[in-house]
Amino acid sequence: MNEKFSLSIVVTNQPGVLTRISSLFSQRDFNIDTFTSGKTEDDDYARITITASGDSRKKDQMIKQISKLYDVKKVEVMQPENTILRELLIVKVSASGEKLREILDAASVFRSKVVDMSPGSVCIEITGETSKIDAFLNYIKDYGILEYCRTGLIAVQRGKQCLFEHKKDTENNTKTA
Repeated sequence: MNEKFSLSIVVTNQPGVLTRISSLFSQRDFNIDTFTSGKTEDDDYARITITASGDSRKKDQMIKQISKLYDVKKVEVMQPENTILRELLIVKVSASGEKLREILDAASVFRSKVVDMSPGSVCIEITGETSKIDAFLNYIKDYGILEYCRTGLIAVQRGKQCLFEHKKDTENNTKTA
């Protein structure tokens, strides 16, 4: 049975890492639903969040293959019940007159914010779970979506536990007498 799952991956932050990971996915015929990457609190590492679909065998195979890569420090399946999952959407909607008021009311209900207004259009930023983003897009589609951009999911565990405990090398910063 196919299920949707999210993987969080900590990698060294250097050129070529994303290429190696995406190449692995294409070589193994794994399909990625979303892929996000960014620096972490430590500039030496980046965090990647991948969402994909597949049965448990395919998920386990993905984890094993990713874990084998040299630059990968940790891979973990993010359990939905213990994870904060969010994505960002910026959408530009055709809007003027009464339509603009209705769109702004909807933006308020969905707890989003207007980031740009021009004659004839409005840009709205919204963050939340995928279902919230999808619901907002579905609601405003009849108003005329001009364009939009979505980030894909990012994920962090609830509570004090962290995905990757890394220690900066403090010996190099210690002065010797």
